[in-house]
Amino acid sequence: MGKVTGSGEGWLSDELDDVAGDDCGLWMPGVDYVSGWRTAREAADRLNRALLGVGFELSAVRVVASTDGDGRGIVRLAGRPEAAELLAGLLEQFVDGSGGAV
Repeated sequence: MGKVTGSGEGWLSDELDDVAGDDCGLWMPGVDYVSGWRTAREAADRLNRALLGVGFELSAVRVVASTDGDGRGIVRLAGRPEAAELLAGLLEQFVDGSGGAV
């Protein structure tokens, strides 16, 4: 599977990838961050392709790959609030009345 690309000018520099949690800090020697990031990147690319497939623009919402302090892969949803609301509405269509998946 190829890398994900988005439509819309400037989607690579719109600051949605600049997500850092409270545990963000310096890398520790001896921790394999690259392996965790690669795993997270594959998952993020798959989710981004799915978002594109249902009509979202990556300049509005996308999944970002990262790692935690132990080198485990992390994926984060980053986006504009209105796009997150649209995504929530889409996902809610797959939930039954009791809160479980259909």
